[in-house]
Amino acid sequence: MPGEAHTRYFLALVAFLQREAVASGGGYTARNTAWWQLLLLHARQDRNASRGRPRTGSGTAAPPGGPVTLPPAPAGFTGRAAELEKVLGWLEPGDGRAGEAAAVVVSAVAGMGGVGKTALALQAAHQAHARGWFPGGILFADLRGYGHDPIGAGETADRFLRTLGVRAKDLPDTVEGKVDAWRVMLDALAVQGRPLLAVLDNVRNPGQIAALLPGPPHRALVTSRHTLSVLPAQRVDLNPLTPDDAVDLLDRTLRTGSEDDGRATAQPADALRLVELCGYLPLALRIIGALLRDERDRPLAAQAAELEDERTRLDAMEYEADDDEGRPLAVRASFELSYRHLTGPQLRTFRLLAAAPGTDISTTAAAALLGQTPLQTRRLLAGLARAHLLNGATASAGMLPAEQGDRWAMHDLIRLFADALAPAHSDEDGRDTAVVRLLDHYLATAEAASTYMETRAGLPRSDLFTGRDQALQWLEMERLNLVTAAATPPARRHPAGTNLFFALGQFLSWQRHFDDWISLTAEAVDVCRETGDRHREGMALTSLGAALHAVRRFDEAINAHTEAVALYIETRDLHSQAIALDNLGTVLTEVRRFDEAINAHTVAALMWRRTGNPHHEGMALNNLGLALQQVRRFDEAISAHTVAAAVFRETDDRHQEGGALTNLGTVLTEVRRLDEAINAHTDAAAIFRETGNLHHEGKTLNNLGLALQEMRRFDEAINAHTDAAAFLREVGDRHNEGKALNNLGAALAEVRRFDEAISAHTDAAAIFRETGDRHSEGIALNNRAAAYEERRRRAQSL
Repeated sequence: MPGEAHTRYFLALVAFLQREAVASGGGYTARNTAWWQLLLLHARQDRNASRGRPRTGSGTAAPPGGPVTLPPAPAGFTGRAAELEKVLGWLEPGDGRAGEAAAVVVSAVAGMGGVGKTALALQAAHQAHARGWFPGGILFADLRGYGHDPIGAGETADRFLRTLGVRAKDLPDTVEGKVDAWRVMLDALAVQGRPLLAVLDNVRNPGQIAALLPGPPHRALVTSRHTLSVLPAQRVDLNPLTPDDAVDLLDRTLRTGSEDDGRATAQPADALRLVELCGYLPLALRIIGALLRDERDRPLAAQAAELEDERTRLDAMEYEADDDEGRPLAVRASFELSYRHLTGPQLRTFRLLAAAPGTDISTTAAAALLGQTPLQTRRLLAGLARAHLLNGATASAGMLPAEQGDRWAMHDLIRLFADALAPAHSDEDGRDTAVVRLLDHYLATAEAASTYMETRAGLPRSDLFTGRDQALQWLEMERLNLVTAAATPPARRHPAGTNLFFALGQFLSWQRHFDDWISLTAEAVDVCRETGDRHREGMALTSLGAALHAVRRFDEAINAHTEAVALYIETRDLHSQAIALDNLGTVLTEVRRFDEAINAHTVAALMWRRTGNPHHEGMALNNLGLALQQVRRFDEAISAHTVAAAVFRETDDRHQEGGALTNLGTVLTEVRRLDEAINAHTDAAAIFRETGNLHHEGKTLNNLGLALQEMRRFDEAINAHTDAAAFLREVGDRHNEGKALNNLGAALAEVRRFDEAISAHTDAAAIFRETGDRHSEGIALNNRAAAYEERRRRAQSL
């Protein structure tokens, strides 16, 4: 073997011999100079090792297990247990089986910097080092993929080779030569049984590292803001932390400066609000933690208050220092690194998405916003998701027949970042026009879906949906976006500001989304008053009163309906006045102002009879019957409900017919016409099951159970009350659930199932206490006491 002084003569001889071998035509393939240089290097290392001399070209002893160039393990690392286990499972040395993973890509599904990709990679690499998995060494390189001077494969290979002991004068001059030399080094380490781990951090595109990725038994651990799906890699996706883990990280960060800084544990509610405002993003939490360490006496509530203003939140998430890799500790700067690498169309898409109301957006809605086809739009959105500036895509139910059904969402802090960019680009992006297109889409589709909410046969249905189920699914899927859209400033100048409440009112009522219903109609009232639209203001007031009634805010509901009546008297709109009177009467019945209620329903029925509207007359008669029941005018109530049911049957309004029948069943029970009552309730329950109204079916089954109890058919009654309570619990009607449970307890007591009866009455009393119905709570407690006493009496008699 030539000495180091004779290397150049050896390489010249090799070059001559290789040329001769190739010319001989024997099929020999020449090796490049780097291959021969590394062959010499390893031969000398093996010779030196056998003599007990150092094994590196630098003349110093090789560190045990090879060089390790990892930055320090991340301080305060928390959470990520499942992800860490997955990465370590991929890094653990295998047995050389075919199909072993060549690389692991760590990426963030939230698509943003600061989610903790590098922290997870370093934690895994340090644990792998501690376990002695990579005797060939663990090499770390920041590829600076999102900076102004990204590092390429050649520069990284050069750095790694020098770390592994190759002298500068032995390194090839070209990028190709250095990459070849890196591969030769990997082969040599593999032969020696010394696997190596390369941690390639902050990679933007596969071209930076594809030539560097080793095969088994070596490993590479790669972090990137892009998915890098073309790489032969496994991938673990990182979301922002869970709330508990985020609070834990905040606590650890605070205690880094002082072990006794227990603000996160001493102020738990404020800590939870603070991490929520940080979007559970590790970078934001580290920054806020650093700021709080500088002010040890500052309450967490004060820091949270500073972050409440969305306009300045990102400005507050900045610390005048750099992180361990020399990058600024600023959330905005981190996002900027991803943003600057978008294409022109992606930039516009990113900025416009911040204008979309709600928490997510479908591909079809985004297409309306952008003025693009769904196919073009999906490509743009998928590009943003690959850059991790958008979360998606999530397939959803209820999509339109021609709709791309994926849904996409932005992290809260990403949305603030995008929205802050919008003013400077509003004209070039066509932002105002884009928002109008989106509002047009939401309003038109909501109005199409609303045609399926009316249960009367023969009414026109939009062909945009295949049926009622799909329309309901779409409305549920888009509900928050629609309600938010109606309250946005642009909507106040758009028909959506008032028309969305017309389109959504019945759906929100049926599905019991009362808070949304109230906010939507209250917004519509304000818009109509601003524009001077008195007719629509009255309609909005009537809808608002119905929504307030549903949540038992009776005084406010009465005020809303009273205002509506006065407005319609002023505008001489008899039809709408009758609707408002009828609704007012239902609330007056709830507050036991029965005479006023009976008068309101009677007048409404007469007005509709005069205007030739039998369907609405039937609604007024049905409500009149309820008020008449309360003053024990049972014969008149039976007549009113019977006529109402007949009217609804003639007009083919199945839903209203079911309501009239169950009301009829209730009054028939009062006069002990029990067979008729059971039939009426049974027919009503079947109708509600047919129309998919779980809430009304539950209330009807509860009434059926009462009639069955009167017939002493207790087992059937128990089944009816049990189903009723379950249905009402599912739809969130706590008050009526309490009624069903109380009635269930009474039926159970009749068959001597006292323990179950006591439990049902106890649950009912708790619900009535929760809903503020002291009268019903007292009844439930009395029933429970009676069950206790009967159980005691029977036990003593045995």
